[in-house]
Formats: sequence, C-alpha cells, structure tokens
Amino acid sequence: MENQTSVTEFILLVFPSIQKVHALLFVGVLVMYILTVTGNIIIIAIVLTDCTLHKPMYFFLGNLSSLGILYVSATIPKLLTSLLDAKKSISIAGCKAQAFSHFFLGATEFFLLTAMSFDCYTLHYICSLLHYTTILSGRLSFASWASGFLTIFVQSFLVFQLPFCGPNVINHFYCDVEPLLQLACTETCCVERLIFIVAAVVLFSTSILTIVSYSFIIFAVLRIPSASVKQKAFSTCTAHLSVLLLLYGAVIFIHARPSGYASRSKNNAVSLPNTLVTALLSPFIYTLRIREVKTALKKAVIGNKILEVKQ
Repeated sequence: MENQTSVTEFILLVFPSIQKVHALLFVGVLVMYILTVTGNIIIIAIVLTDCTLHKPMYFFLGNLSSLGILYVSATIPKLLTSLLDAKKSISIAGCKAQAFSHFFLGATEFFLLTAMSFDCYTLHYICSLLHYTTILSGRLSFASWASGFLTIFVQSFLVFQLPFCGPNVINHFYCDVEPLLQLACTETCCVERLIFIVAAVVLFSTSILTIVSYSFIIFAVLRIPSASVKQKAFSTCTAHLSVLLLLYGAVIFIHARPSGYASRSKNNAVSLPNTLVTALLSPFIYTLRIREVKTALKKAVIGNKILEVKQ
C-alpha cells in the first residue's frame, strides 16, 4: 500500500529528442494556438451576430468552433508550460482531467461532424419533405455532446481507478490513455479491450453514417438543374468533407502504426499537428468555402471600418 501511494505526479516526455529547439517549438505552438482560438472565436461571433447565419448548419458550425477551442485548450497550454519547465510534471488529478477532456472532446467531434453530414443531407435532399428547424439541430447537437460523454465515461472511470505505484514517466506531451495503462500496477487487458472496442465502434459507426449521408447528398446535388445552386451546394459540403478527411486521415495514420517506442515517438510528432492543425484549419476552411460566411465576415470588417471612420 505504501508503494501504491508513492506516485503523486507524472513526468511528461515532451519531445526529448529535440530539447535544443524547445524554445523555437514553444513560439510556433503558441502562435498556432492563438490563431486557432482567435479564428474559432471569430466564427462563433459571426454566427451569433449575423441574422443571415441563424440556420441549423451554422448552429453546428458554432458548436464545432466551440469544441475546437476546448479541444486544443485541453492539452496545448500544459504543453507550452512543459516546453519551458525543466521538470515537466503534472499531478495525477491534472493528468486524469486532461485525459478525460481530450478524449471526451475528441469523441464528441466525431459525433458532431456526423450530425453535420446529416444536416447537409437534409438540406440538399429532403429539405422539401422535412421542416428542419433549429430545434432539431439543437437536439442533434446535444445528442452529439452527450454521446461523446457517455462513450468515454465508463472506460475513463476504469482507467482512473487503476493504481500507479511504479515508473511515472509518460512518453507523450499530454496524458494519453495508452501510456497511462502501461504505468498501471495491475492487469489492464480488460480495460484495453474495452477502449479498443469503443473506439472501433465510434469510428466505424460515424464513418458509415457519414458515407451514407454524403452518398445521398451527391445524388441529390447532381439532380439540381441550376449550375449556380449546384456549385453552392458542393462548396458548402466540400468544406465539411475537407475537415472530415483531415480528422479521419490523422486518426487512421496514428492508430494504424505498429507499437513500440520508435513508433510512439513518431506518433507523438503526428499528434501535435493533428491536435492543432485540424482545429486551426476548420474555421478557415469553412470561411473560405462557404459564401454566406465570407459575406458575413466582410460585412463585419466593413462595419468596423465605418465605425472607426465615424469616430
């Protein structure tokens, strides 16, 4: 029992092979973090203030931007402090909170993007048959957040009950579940299997639903006689599809690699841009691809300039 209570904190191995450039990495990560948070805040502000964007699709976009801010904030601030801290430690409570937040928000993102694909489907395929209102979009959004929470609640509870009494070094820049299981002082096969099954179900189910939705969307858009309407429809859904490809591509690349220290080090290097780039590019992709968002952004910029001239 004395050994089991000896571990009070974990040490994060934050890219040990490139310690000489940690200061430069700090600047780069800080700039990307600021851009990510600022870009998503701008999207949220535009969606809330522009009446033309008070539609289900943009309601989801606001949710996605909010999730992006929370997702990067779960790991990046601690990474920034670790890059400047020689010890690079994190308390057990902080580690558990970080692991839970990261995977709760990650799972929610898959469900939310799936809900957005269903929104595109209803918008372009059955909009004349279904009065798709903000009420339904609100329910789908709530279901996405609730599903993300329920998906990882049981496995997180099991991981948090594990005793840690041996080595306390985590080979990652944040508290990942896999290295946590490796540090546990008890058998973790059942927990590992549960985590694998849940992750496989989430990835498979959301990808299948998204593929089905986009299959219907493509058939619906191809039947639209107007070339301008068809181009607008493809532009809207292409933005969403680009974010989906970024997310699924990074996840598949990371988890399809063989296990091992060298592989883990490479995965860590991929996890950082995956965490930042997806959340950073999402608002810019939607802003550049969706005409209504670009118009609202221009109106906001022009309006601010007019106010400055009047003052």
